[in-house]
Amino acid sequence: MNEITLHVNGTPHKVAVDDTTLLLDALRQRVGVTSAREGCGVGACGACTVLAEGTSVSSCLAVATRYDGTPLTTADGLAEDDPVVSSFVDSDAMQCGYCIPGFVLMTKELLSENPAPSDEEITGHLEGNICRCATYPEIIKAVRLAAKRSAA
Repeated sequence: MNEITLHVNGTPHKVAVDDTTLLLDALRQRVGVTSAREGCGVGACGACTVLAEGTSVSSCLAVATRYDGTPLTTADGLAEDDPVVSSFVDSDAMQCGYCIPGFVLMTKELLSENPAPSDEEITGHLEGNICRCATYPEIIKAVRLAAKRSAA
């Protein structure tokens, strides 16, 4: 076992992991993060998305030891009044909510790279995320609103 420090949402957490422990498992089982979720287990649905220094990572594929000391952001760490979070709420962009943390973090990444994305750019950036409730029109609306709020 290795002891690493996962810096999650600004808080360091010393955790014991082996060389094969996935970041998703370390976050959920050892840190207590509930917003990163396993959906597909192969990095194709986006439910496990976290941001590592602002870049999206499929935590169900990432080995935890690689992120020793790296600042990680999960949806749990975002404020309720965060422009992206509030835009998803105000746009009714969720039904069951299982996929929303991943969509929110992917939106944060997108807007940090492109503050005024077109609908095609939004769709392209979010294409690796799956919403089984099919609230895609509301999700696109939420991203547009978040871009507008973030620019203000």
